[in-house]
Amino acid sequence: MVSLDEMEEMLNEIVATFPKALFNKLNGGIILLPEVKRNPKGKRNDLYILGQYHFGGGMGRYISIYYGSFNRVYGYLDKEGLRDRLIDTLKHEFIHHLESLAGERDLEIEDQENMARYLRDAD
Repeated sequence: MVSLDEMEEMLNEIVATFPKALFNKLNGGIILLPEVKRNPKGKRNDLYILGQYHFGGGMGRYISIYYGSFNRVYGYLDKEGLRDRLIDTLKHEFIHHLESLAGERDLEIEDQENMARYLRDAD
């Protein structure tokens, strides 16, 4: 697994390739946090949150990425494999951002359906 500093460098490189228009009203930017973030709905303590889109609070709109969660879920991957997962996660969170700006909830609904499927299959 890459170090926190290496992942931050990777994140910055990836973000630099994204179109500037995606960052419209993302006033809090993208932050990399060191912690492991578990989803409290995980049935076997096996469900991790890799990234989150935040809006409506005092910090405005921003995306957080959880290094510790990436380490737990993808620690076995080489640097390129991890980069691919990081790109996927960022794209997912940016879709939440864009949908929020447009008043849409399609991805949020899809996430809820995926969680319902996980909970059903975990029993």
